Amino acid sequence: MPLTDNFGRSIHDLRISITDRCNYKCVYCRTGTNGAAYAELPFEDYLRMARILVGLGITKIRLTGGEPLLRKGIVEFVRDLARLRTAAGKKPEIALTTNGHLLAEIAQPLKDAGLDRVTVSMDAVDAERFARITRVPNGYESVLAGVRASRQAGLDPVKINCVLLRGFNEDQIANFGKFAREERVVVRFIEFMPLEEDRVWTPEIVVTLDEIVSRMAEYLPLEEIAHERSETARRYRFSDGVGEIGIIAPVSHPFCGHCSRIRITSDGKLRTCLFSVWDHDLHELMRRGATDEKLIEFIVKVVEKKEERHHIGEPGFVPASRTMVHIGG
Repeated sequence: MPLTDNFGRSIHDLRISITDRCNYKCVYCRTGTNGAAYAELPFEDYLRMARILVGLGITKIRLTGGEPLLRKGIVEFVRDLARLRTAAGKKPEIALTTNGHLLAEIAQPLKDAGLDRVTVSMDAVDAERFARITRVPNGYESVLAGVRASRQAGLDPVKINCVLLRGFNEDQIANFGKFAREERVVVRFIEFMPLEEDRVWTPEIVVTLDEIVSRMAEYLPLEEIAHERSETARRYRFSDGVGEIGIIAPVSHPFCGHCSRIRITSDGKLRTCLFSVWDHDLHELMRRGATDEKLIEFIVKVVEKKEERHHIGEPGFVPASRTMVHIGG
């Protein structure tokens, strides 16, 4: 029974936040005064949710946070997820989004357990700027070591996510182009969305897809390449064929019409959109002893009502009920 919503979209991507905690305090994400706000669940609860959802057609699972590598037992959890089987009898794709600070030592064990891919959040490629953004000294070398360890472990393609803010780090665009080519990773730029704790977002802060392509062309021209309809990123390669760039442009080029994602928060709430203004408490049903059949019925009804699109920048826009760090990146 594949999951679909009332707009005919097939839902096959699941993101699970396994912790609300983070060891970085990136200035565009956290105020620096707030810590974790929501609970963590035992891994067996996330595993039950994942098992049910894989049975409903989920084929890709991404683990997020907070910072997921702060959770002890994550390697064993990945191994348990890798034992699940889709309707086609295959292991679901398992990916991880991390800030990379703790990645170097755990990349190979995660690969051995069944992790397929890793995405590292990284908003500058020089150590001083990186420290100012993350408010963590000496973090850049740790993250770079994690990126390289992931490539060595075969977690390809290793992706780097960079959130761009005007007047903050848009001067890093060409440097990230060089980084993509030299480190043999895929760099993906993300337009800044109104999901930060301070709620300081304005349209003027957004560095748009068109501007990113134009600025990168000052370094080397880009050529667009094909991507799957449900992919969030538009994909480009450099004109000489060496290196790939992605641009995730939910503000200037929304992709809601092809969205295939749902999310589970660290405290077990089901969210059908990043910008949902309400949560659906899946874990509370589990806590009350709901059977798998009751959980399936609940999930199907929630997914059917998935929002058609977000309304960023429109009059009357209502911010999401949680900020990004409390939803799961």
